[in-house]
Parts: sequence; C-alpha cells; structure tokens
Amino acid sequence: MQHATELISIIALGLVCAFIGGMLAQQLRLPPLVGYLVAGIAIGPFTPGFVGDPALASQLAELGVILLMFGVGLHFSIGDLLAVRTIALPGAIVQIAVATAMGAGLAWGYGWGAGAGLVFGLALSVASTVVLLRALEGQGLLDTDKGRIAVGWLIVEDLAMVVALVLLPALAPSLGGEAAGIVGHHVAPDHGLWVTLGLTLAKVGVFIAVMLLGGRRVVPYLLGLAARTGSRELFTLAVLASAVGIAYASSELFGVSFALGAFFAGMVLAESDLSHQAAADSLPLQDAFAVLFFVSVGMLFDPGIVLREPLSILGVVGVIVLGKSVAAIAIVLAFGHPVGTALTIAASLAQIGEFSFILAGLGISLKLLPEEGRDLILGGALLSITLNPLFFVLADRVSRWLGERPELRRRLERRAAAPLPVRAAAPEMRGHAVIIGYGRVGSAIGKALQDWNLPFVVVERDRRRVEELRVQGVPAVFGDATAPGILDAADIASARLVVVATPDPHQARRLLAKARAANPEIDSVVRTHSDTERRRLEEDGVGLVLMAERELALGMMTYALRSLGVREGEARLFVDTSRSESQGTPVAEPEMPAPELRQRRDEPE
Repeated sequence: MQHATELISIIALGLVCAFIGGMLAQQLRLPPLVGYLVAGIAIGPFTPGFVGDPALASQLAELGVILLMFGVGLHFSIGDLLAVRTIALPGAIVQIAVATAMGAGLAWGYGWGAGAGLVFGLALSVASTVVLLRALEGQGLLDTDKGRIAVGWLIVEDLAMVVALVLLPALAPSLGGEAAGIVGHHVAPDHGLWVTLGLTLAKVGVFIAVMLLGGRRVVPYLLGLAARTGSRELFTLAVLASAVGIAYASSELFGVSFALGAFFAGMVLAESDLSHQAAADSLPLQDAFAVLFFVSVGMLFDPGIVLREPLSILGVVGVIVLGKSVAAIAIVLAFGHPVGTALTIAASLAQIGEFSFILAGLGISLKLLPEEGRDLILGGALLSITLNPLFFVLADRVSRWLGERPELRRRLERRAAAPLPVRAAAPEMRGHAVIIGYGRVGSAIGKALQDWNLPFVVVERDRRRVEELRVQGVPAVFGDATAPGILDAADIASARLVVVATPDPHQARRLLAKARAANPEIDSVVRTHSDTERRRLEEDGVGLVLMAERELALGMMTYALRSLGVREGEARLFVDTSRSESQGTPVAEPEMPAPELRQRRDEPE
C-alpha cells in the first residue's frame, strides 16, 4: 500500500509542479518544456524538500516514451518528407554525422570511451520535435517553405534516432557496454558482433513486416469496430490499447524496444481514416504522460554539475547552439537554398529534447554512458531550449542585415552553385504586376494572371524556384526584394501593381516604401497575419490588405448565414458591412456592380 501511496504522490506532485513550472515558463515567454524539467529538478533527490521515488518515476517515464513515440508515428508524414527530400534527407544525415563527431570529440576530451562518445554525440545531434513545432508555429513559419524543410529535416532525424535505438543494444558489447535490451528484459547471448547485429536486424525486420502487412489491416479494423459502437470511451480505449499493447508485444515477442513498437503502432494507425480522431482522443493522455516524462527526466538531473563543470556545460551548449547551427547553415547553402532558409533551419535545430533524453537513458542502461553524461545532456537541453527563441530573433535580424548587403548575400548563396543572373534577358515591361514571393499565395496569383494573359514579374529569393520559373518562361528576378536594385530589375517604375505575397509585415512596409519611391502611383495588395499591422498598412494607403484569419472567418460567416436560411443578398451585405467596419471604410451600396476585370488580351474589344 505504501508503494501505491508513493505512486500517487509522485503523479500528483509531478503534475502540480509541472503546471506551476509551465505557467511560469509561459509568463517568461519560454517553452513550457523548461518548466516541466525544472519541476522535476524541484522534486528530485538533488534538491531539498519532497523527493520522489526515482524507480517509479522511470516507469512513468517509460510510459511517457511509449505515448510520445506513438504520437510521433501518428503524425509521421511520408508526403511531407518526400516534398523536401532533396535537402532534408542528405542535410539531416550530414548534420547528424557532424554533430555526433563534435559530441564524440567532447566525450574524448572528458576521457570517456568510444561507446559513450557515440551515445553522447547522437544525443546532442537531434532536436526536439515539441520545441521545433511550437517555435515555428509561434513565428508563423510552419506553413512556409522554411518551415516545411525544418519539419522534414526533423522527420529524418527522428527516423535516424529510431534506427539508433534499435542498433545500440546490439552494438553495446563491442562498444564497451552490456548486451541488455532497452526495455524488454532480454540479454543477448555472447555471439560475435555481426551475428548479434544480424539477429537484431532480422527481428526488427520481421516485426516491421508483421506491422506493415498485418497491422495495417488489423489495427484500423479494430478501431473501426470500436468507432461503430458509438462509444467514445471504447474508441479512446482502443487507441491506447493499440499503442501500449503493440509496444509491449513488440518487446516480448521480437525483443525490440517499447519506443520502436509504439512508433510503428502510430504509423499503421496514421493510414486509417480514423487517424485524426485517434490523435484527438489520445492527445490529452499523451500530453499528460509526456509531461510526467519530462518531470522524471528533470528528477535525474543534478544541477550541481553547472557549478562543478561549467566549462563542460559550455562545451555541450556550444555544440548544440553553435556547432549544429554552423553545420546546418553550410549544408543548406551548399544545396543552393537562400540564406533566410539556412538561418531558419539553424535556429530550429539549435536545441535538444525528448530523443536526447531517451538516448541518454538507453546509454546508461547499456553501461555505455556515465551518469555525468546524462547530467551534461540535461543541462545542455535546459539552456538550449531556454535560448532557442532568441535564436529565431537573431536569425531574423541577421537575414535583414544581409538583405541590406546584397553582394555579401549573393556570394553566400552562390558558393555551391553557378552564378545566377538577377534577371534573365527580357524586354522592359510596362503596366505589369510585380509579385514578391512565389509560395502558395504568390503562385496562385501568378497562375490567375497567366490564365488572363496579364503581364507579371516574380521577385523570389529561392534560387531553385527562380530557375524553375525561367524554364517555364515566367519572368523572374532572383534576390531579396528589399535589397538595392532588385525591384528596379523587376521594372517597378513602370509597373501598375505590386503584390506582396510574403507574410513578413516588417518586410512589407519596407517593400512598399521602395516601390512608392520608384513609382508613386503604383497600386498595392499585401497579406498579413496581424490585425494591428493590417490597420497600419491601410492607414498607409495600401490598396488592399488581406488578413488570412479574417477572410477565413468572413467566408465561413457567409456560408453559416446561408445555411441557416438568410437570403444570399442579405448575407453578403452583412458580411460586406462587417468587412468594411473592420477596415473603417464606408459600405458600398449592394446595387453597385463589382468592378469589371480587364479584358483578356486574346478576346476582341
């Protein structure tokens, strides 16, 4: 009974302290993950006050790992990875190799063995999925090309760490450790390295085959049965039973880790039509046990190492935030991507998180990594996650600084590629549109202009996109539109319209100032994600400012009114009134016809 009381105590105090720590971190504009780790330190054995049972904490952490890996598999998208495979796949592999080598070099300096160096380096090489996604979302970068590359890069890192979790137990004896599984209580016989490695890969291969051939049919079928009962409790139970049951069965039957089993459980479930509902129903429990996982990790951290080994901590942080960042910038630039993308990827990867903790725990269980290594990894994680928001700010400022120095920026972006002219040879244009940014928004506008045979020029700083556009015969200017001479190359002085399709509001104001300086009569349309910025741009006389969230709400408002019986004319008048009131402009009379589009050039007058 005393054991049960200790379990309740550690869950209760862990969640309460995590909530307090998370709220404080949020108030300080830090990721809540920092607060969860600090909460674990507060109830750990290295600080005064209540001390939780580390053995119970480790079991809760294991359940947290299962649900974390299940969530990773559930959200794993092969499509997202394939979309950016040309940069994410080789880039992530090279960056992992470089960061692992740097971490192993630190381990060698600490006097550790090769096995400790490998685990330590791998732990420093992989960024936190939780921190990355929340940082990109907070910066409004998740749906941009930069964000998609960063997410694809992290998918490759996660896959590499899954492979590491599989292979490290088999390699442990050759690296100076013990041949014990990470979770399943299997001890490998004393075979040679290649035999042990072959047996491990064979077991994993059989498990993967069973999951892909049988699990893809059985798991969705069972979830479908639960869904047809109409009971939400049974459906949620089916999801959790699939995650934990497959993880346990994979360990007992195939000798693979709980983490790998849970990852594949999520993957096979992701292919079901019920995957979104499964993710939504399991998310609260995933979040709760993920919090307990981070709390339990914090309990294992000895904060005294910061005072005992300050230089070692600085070395670890240096590898995470400087070494990885420099490597990522060099790799992205080498593949011909713009500096802005390189800086965003570098900022995204300048931290470590959950996979690092899992690897550290595995390394200690295999007697490869000393406990001091885990403390250094945890210290590096705390500091790097805390500093990560500052790196996004720094990346933005460096990108702007380089934007004001076009020659330096062009030299950096051309290092691994042949020089690309700012503009391909083309006659001067007049009365055209200048589209700045050719992502999802800009390309949709460009396609519409092509359909109407209307002239336009694209200004884009993604070299590959510019090359593709020129092959298609679309006039495209290569460079940052805020840099001197770039808008001139797009014949801005004789343009009729400038379309700012990039989401950066600060860049939009600078671009409009440059465009108006060259062409005071030019019309303009701008996108933004800030209501404050929208009002400021409208006060500056921008022809049309669209905020995606507001336009989405107005579109849904129109449909809702029509669906509930409001006549079409009245619904549109109400929505137009709402739009005009938010813009502070008078409402047009409903009888007034909409302005006619310019006549197509291939149609007779």
